[in-house]
Amino acid sequence: MEFKADALVLRSADYRENDRIVTLLTAERGKLSATMKGVRKAGAKLNFASQPFCFAEYVFAEKGGRCTVTGASLHDGFYGLREDIAALYGAACVTQASDLLLYEGMHGGALLVAAVRALGELSAGEGSGAVVRFFVRALALAGYPVAADFCPVCGAVPAGRMKFDMDRGIFTCAAHSDGVPASEATFAAVRAALGEGEGTEDGNLRALRLLGAYFREKTETEPKALGEYLHLLTPLH
Repeated sequence: MEFKADALVLRSADYRENDRIVTLLTAERGKLSATMKGVRKAGAKLNFASQPFCFAEYVFAEKGGRCTVTGASLHDGFYGLREDIAALYGAACVTQASDLLLYEGMHGGALLVAAVRALGELSAGEGSGAVVRFFVRALALAGYPVAADFCPVCGAVPAGRMKFDMDRGIFTCAAHSDGVPASEATFAAVRAALGEGEGTEDGNLRALRLLGAYFREKTETEPKALGEYLHLLTPLH
């Protein structure tokens, strides 16, 4: 059986002498693994479609539950990522988080849109704010939303010293939660990712540390690329 699907390469691994196995994020089938034959040969026409961050329409041949890529038409290769090491690491955060959040067979349309949007923003030079927006959106799609509006106990907008409740994914006034400490800059960055106000670069990095901890708490997985991204950016600020 042959079928087509728009897909984003999440990861790629060499296989046998000249092949690769790609893990793809698709709308209809969620996460999908497929073999790409001969793409490591010099001049292979489908080599581009086996590269990380490639977004294309793929043609698959499916037999016995296994998929082989037989063709691809490029939508976007996000080539700007290769010109900025920070953007490249940020893109790795996006694809790894997508890989960890999605299981094979799950519907992945909204996550695909969020991931492609984030890669486009990073490729265009939007920086860490794009990664914060992606994590906030992806966590919400996975059933772990983050709220940054009012303290649920007193109804006030948290200010100064505050806490983040890891169980409920909400910011509270410091006196109204046993959560982890959070800063105003972190709160502002998350609010900006949700479409309210503006964040700062320092706030984005703080927010990503918090969101990484929340990701680990909820998914029991480790987004290692996020730690590497933060390590890369922190000395610069």
